[in-house]
Amino acid sequence: MPVRHTEERSLEIFARDRGRLRKTFPLPHQAGESCRCLSVAKPADIERLFAETKKAFGQLDILVNNAGVYKFEPLEAVTEDEFHRQFNTNVLGLILATQEAVKYFGTEGGSVINIGSNATKLTPPMSVVYTATKGAVNMITRVLAKELGPKNVRVNSINPGGVETEGFHALGFAGSDFEKQMIAQTPLGRLGQPRDIAPAAVFLASSDGAWITGELLGVSGGLG
Repeated sequence: MPVRHTEERSLEIFARDRGRLRKTFPLPHQAGESCRCLSVAKPADIERLFAETKKAFGQLDILVNNAGVYKFEPLEAVTEDEFHRQFNTNVLGLILATQEAVKYFGTEGGSVINIGSNATKLTPPMSVVYTATKGAVNMITRVLAKELGPKNVRVNSINPGGVETEGFHALGFAGSDFEKQMIAQTPLGRLGQPRDIAPAAVFLASSDGAWITGELLGVSGGLG
């Protein structure tokens, strides 16, 4: 999600599913905001995304790599298609978006905020592909923090714990033993909400985070 002029409340939001996008973000009815649908794993879509953002808002300041998919299943059930589905979105998409964003950051640099997962700490069974993608996100964050630092581009990752998202409900986790176990293991005793994650992203994107790069910030209620 490229973001420009957050202080002025101008925002571009991109997603793969227009119906879910409008349900989650009823923003097109408000001034200074727009929503579009695309695939982050397609270079042509990424190029169009940033070109349209620049045309609408000018210079880019912040990129939040929030696109992600997951599926928990035993090793014997993993398929090549599922492997590529998760790696294409969670890893390739992140790299393509960051690659393109750097072209549009101004002379003052920019901030890239990746969304990882504390699954890389917990390493839960039946998450071999998903956890592998998020391990890659951790390493990409640290590599690019060093590589892009001379351009004054900061790269950090927010690694949430269990968060009650639309995907959480779509996969049937709500009310399950999995949810109960996750809550029981979380010191703060509840699932996270998107509103718990957003302030961390705002902080990392702001001037208050100007000396922070290459960090993996756990926002997990103490889980892990």
